[in-house]
Amino acid sequence: METLIPIAQQIANTLKARGETVAISESSAGGLISAALLAVPGASTYYRGGGVIYTPKAFKHLLGLTREDIGDMRSSTEPYARLLANTIRGKLAADWG
Repeated sequence: METLIPIAQQIANTLKARGETVAISESSAGGLISAALLAVPGASTYYRGGGVIYTPKAFKHLLGLTREDIGDMRSSTEPYARLLANTIRGKLAADWG
């Protein structure tokens, strides 16, 4: 976690300077990205929220996605990451996801 804090600080500084917000949808990271962002003082100004989306139940209930939405995407691909990011961004009305 210590190595993530400096990166999170840079992200936080950029978001605050721009007046932008972020929402996080994580899978295998298990909440580490959100934890790092929340460890930076003042996170409520840029962090809208997030979730660990690891199971089909989480896809359905937290993001409103179905198996059909995911199709044949693999979790380690850019299209999959974009789907989760865009979905959480829209649900939490953030600038970034």
